[in-house]
Parts: sequence; structure tokens; C-alpha cells
Amino acid sequence: MKSNNQVVDQLNKLLAGELTAMDQYFIHSRMYENWGFNKLYERINHEMQDETGHADALIKRILFLEGVPDLSVRNPLAVGSTVPDMLKNDLALEMQVISSLKEAIAYCESVSDYVTREILEGMLEDTEDDHTHWLEKQLGLIDRIGLQNYLQSQM
Repeated sequence: MKSNNQVVDQLNKLLAGELTAMDQYFIHSRMYENWGFNKLYERINHEMQDETGHADALIKRILFLEGVPDLSVRNPLAVGSTVPDMLKNDLALEMQVISSLKEAIAYCESVSDYVTREILEGMLEDTEDDHTHWLEKQLGLIDRIGLQNYLQSQM
């Protein structure tokens, strides 16, 4: 199904964000594992898999719309050196993804591409309700119980 080229452009922009998130979660999860923070490793590794699923859905939609998925583009990674920095960087990345998703959803609505809009709304819900909420909770826990107690709870 041939689509509006700008929809494909929007989807490729989103794909770059999802691939960036996947890469950032990948390195952060392995850092957590190396440091012995197994709970953080498991959660962030799961987030990496979620981002892979989002990227897969975008690739499939781009192909369906007879576009070419661009897997060569990534946004700059923000790899942290401490647990709080890593969580903050991941949260900032998710906030960028939310902004891009909302922009793409609005554009799809404006050109009456309701199927793509629906796919993106599912991704937005997952990003806001799961990824972002969990990261905000972790940073709140660090503030409430202190970094050392938090880190101990993640071993």
C-alpha cells in the first residue's frame, strides 16, 4: 500500500529513536550486570527487548507502506557512568520518544492514516505507562531511600 512519503519519514524518525533507545538500554543493562545489579539488569534488558519490538513494528509498517526502513540512523547515545545518571539519561531519551510519537500521531491524524496512528498510540501508551513511569519511580526511590539503600535493593 503506497503511502504519503511524509508518514514514512515520520516512521523512520521514530525508528531512529527506538534503535537509539535499544542501543542505550543494551549498554546500560550490560553495565548493570557487570556491576552486580541483577534486578536493574533484568529490567533494563527487558526494556531493550521492548524497544526491539517497537522497532520491529515500525519496520513492518514502513515496509507495508512501501517505504524503505532506515536502520543506519541513530541519535547520540547518552551512556551514564553512575546508576542515577543512567536512569536520568534513559528517562530523557524516553521523553524525547514521547514527544516524537505525539508529533507523528498528530501528523498521521492530519493525513487520515488512522492505522499508523493506532500503532503509534499503542507505542505511546507503552512508553508513558511502562518505561517512563518505571524510570521516574526509580529516581523517586533514590531520592526517598538514598542511593546506597537503592543500590543494595538492586543486587
